[in-house]
Amino acid sequence: MAELVDLRSDTVTRPTAAMREAMAQAEVGDDVYGEDPSINALESELAAMFGHAAAVFVPSGTMGNLVGLRLLCEPGDELLCDADAHIVTYEAGAAAVYGGIQTRTMVMARGLLTADVVEPQIRAAGYHAVATRGLSVEQTHNRGGGAVYPLAVLKELRALADAHSLRIHCDGARIWNAHIASGVDLDEYGALFDTLSVSLSKGLGAPVGSVILMKEPDREAAARELRHRLGGAMRQAGVLAAAGRYALTHHLTRLADDHRRARQLAEGIAAAAPDVVDVHAVETNMVVLDLTNAPVDTAGLDEACRGQGVLISALGLRRVRLVTHLDIDDEGVERAIGAITTTLRGE
Repeated sequence: MAELVDLRSDTVTRPTAAMREAMAQAEVGDDVYGEDPSINALESELAAMFGHAAAVFVPSGTMGNLVGLRLLCEPGDELLCDADAHIVTYEAGAAAVYGGIQTRTMVMARGLLTADVVEPQIRAAGYHAVATRGLSVEQTHNRGGGAVYPLAVLKELRALADAHSLRIHCDGARIWNAHIASGVDLDEYGALFDTLSVSLSKGLGAPVGSVILMKEPDREAAARELRHRLGGAMRQAGVLAAAGRYALTHHLTRLADDHRRARQLAEGIAAAAPDVVDVHAVETNMVVLDLTNAPVDTAGLDEACRGQGVLISALGLRRVRLVTHLDIDDEGVERAIGAITTTLRGE
């Protein structure tokens, strides 16, 4: 039986043989004591890449985002973000439950905030008012179909934040894809954010781990204390850091292949069902299907594709997300096109 073509997410990748070897050879120590050389090296490398003062390795993107937000906002402060942001959609209310942070959201096209929309929403401290202290953006935007924030828009948001004494966090789980798609250097992105969480286990293909970066060196101790309180302090976790370091060296530029395959996937589906997908909206490794006028809904397409060995992800009753990644090759893309288009044609 043919192997499954799993387009649900870029989190489903498995470590390559070479990555497993790098993990097996990793030099390790006790990270709580700051003595794991592989983790220390990873943190230093990423801080340098983004031009930040410090970095802290964490087990997950959700923890990385929560630590980053808490470095910007105290309990009872307000954070502005878009209504489809990962931090308010998929992180189990962590910012509210464990951070005490009030979020206020705006509905934006593809989840991308703009300064003209954000500015009227900023609240100053006053009688019973919850003061706005932070702003969060997502690069690339998950529910926005892998949308890339234009650099000019991010610079306008940075200028707005500076004018109102706000800090900016970036959920940069897939900022690697934005870097490859746009050509913007990582340190140019880094200069725009006070805190930044990057994932090693999505497009880069490491099995686990994220890193929270911060501009201010005196925030590192607070970040490590927050990680500890959340249960994220680890011991000989250098084996995980080694996977991340391998991925940064060997899997970053190849993201262009994922982007090419996502466009190939979108074009193949559009050839049979042009009303279902906007090929021009495919910027990185995600393809969104709109089944509003299709003969099947999300559940029906999922069932039919699963029967043909293709897995997809539901974003709603009539909205589907397809994600290309390290474990998807050209043959897998063609199999997916076949499964999806035959179902949409009612065959």
